[in-house]
Amino acid sequence: MSLIGSLNSGVSALQAFEQGIEVIGNNISNVNTTGYKDETTEYSESFSNMLRDSAPAPSGGKGSNTDAMQIGTGVQIASISSNLTQGALESTGVNTNLAIAGNGYFTVVDPSSNSTYVTRDGDFHLDSNGYLVTSNGDRVQGLSDGSVTYTATDVNGTLTYTPAVTPPSTVGDLQVSYSPTIGNGLVNNTGGAFTDAQVAAGAPSLQNFTVDSSGNVVMSLSNGDTFTSGQVLLQNFSDPNALVSEGNNLYGNLSAAGPIGGSSLTAANNTAGTNGLGSIQSGALEQSNVDLSAEMANLITAERSFQAGSRVITVSDTVLQEIVNLTH
Repeated sequence: MSLIGSLNSGVSALQAFEQGIEVIGNNISNVNTTGYKDETTEYSESFSNMLRDSAPAPSGGKGSNTDAMQIGTGVQIASISSNLTQGALESTGVNTNLAIAGNGYFTVVDPSSNSTYVTRDGDFHLDSNGYLVTSNGDRVQGLSDGSVTYTATDVNGTLTYTPAVTPPSTVGDLQVSYSPTIGNGLVNNTGGAFTDAQVAAGAPSLQNFTVDSSGNVVMSLSNGDTFTSGQVLLQNFSDPNALVSEGNNLYGNLSAAGPIGGSSLTAANNTAGTNGLGSIQSGALEQSNVDLSAEMANLITAERSFQAGSRVITVSDTVLQEIVNLTH
């Protein structure tokens, strides 16, 4: 039975260290993946067979305990956990690229399935409708309905535009666009001195936009005015290791990870730079936190452990063969 047990122990080593090598290989393959978090395999012993149980010392304080005798049955994977330390932030100069300096995740929604995910990958861009989206088309979530309305008046024959700003307040898909029309962002109050076409032609236009450290999307207009059209909100979790990778740098299983402040985003709970959340850096991306040198060392260790496990199987087979030959 002991030889069969040693065979099983060797097999368990092959299985466990094979999975460990798979984890290391995945880390190495994602060394350049934006926002990727290094994973670590932890091992634990398997169930031990009891040969003799321990016994208590006799009453009166005389004698000694009888130690237990056990033989283990091998090794198993205890856990595969993510190293959540931040990767280096690399400047890209692209204003739609966002990185989180500190804790937190971006929340995105798949518009086709309405499924919600989180990610550390801030390689965003604007789609044809002005939505801030991931490379896979998932829409970034935040406050999204900030606007400015200009009222045009005639001041001594000159068109004058007076702004009225409405701050963002509704959580939803973040849309970055500004194209005012008469009745929608533009009011012609010139008393007929200027036509609607003239008012529209002279109205301030969008020049650029930036995202500040709090996630505010600040629109810069041609007349020098600025207004906040939206705000990127972040989410953090009490147990981030409970998040499940869904591919495309996305994580699911959000409720099991324990969203801090609740599953619904709010400005009070989810503004960058508050409540333990990191700040947002525009024009940058977070790199993978994989340490390639450490991974190569881990790969060598796992490989040698795998070889040792295979050697246990070879030796057990040799001893079994000798036992079989005793009958000849």
